[in-house]
Amino acid sequence: MEVFIFVLVGWIFSVCLHEFGHAIVAYKFGDYSVKDKGYLTMNPIHYTDPLTSIILPIVFMVLGGIGLPGGAVYINDSLIPKRWQRAAVSLAGPAMNILLIVLLCIPFWTGLISAENKTLLPIALAMLVSLQVMAVIFNLIPVPSLDGFRAISEWLPLHVREFAMRHANMFLLLLFVLMWQGRVARIFWGIVGLICELLGINSDLVVGGWVEFRFWENRG
Repeated sequence: MEVFIFVLVGWIFSVCLHEFGHAIVAYKFGDYSVKDKGYLTMNPIHYTDPLTSIILPIVFMVLGGIGLPGGAVYINDSLIPKRWQRAAVSLAGPAMNILLIVLLCIPFWTGLISAENKTLLPIALAMLVSLQVMAVIFNLIPVPSLDGFRAISEWLPLHVREFAMRHANMFLLLLFVLMWQGRVARIFWGIVGLICELLGINSDLVVGGWVEFRFWENRG
């Protein structure tokens, strides 16, 4: 259960960091309303909705699925004058996940934690790394209303953007259905695993993290 708690707290922190990234860049480029909304803090209350930010992400992780993005900030695009600035706001969230990946990998890179050590802390950190890698890849998929689509949508015709965002829930549902298909899931997890290996994270640690995370399956 220690891994479950550690990973859950780490995931909530990463959601806050992701959304803070969106907010701080939006603030820099002119949307000062994010400060009044409380987004320039690391307080999860300002970013969370009980269903979409806590319950659904936990359910997906429990099922061994995707680490969902979770929280959300509401940016007033009309206050940000340039397209590249609005695109930068969209990409700032995944950039924060990448920063967190680097920070989580430092103990492995510096030898503070051995990549062969399969005790609770290494496997929990390895699982968090895999979740962050997963979050970056997933968020950058150009499907409404993920960050990847929001970034490129600035250069799409207005009617295309409006259609895409009007049917965003349908597109996202189709993406989830695809992600549960064997071939697509294998490709997605294969990419996540490859990146973790390139980062020096032992795949056995990641697997061990998922096993310990679902502690209820190990009882008896």
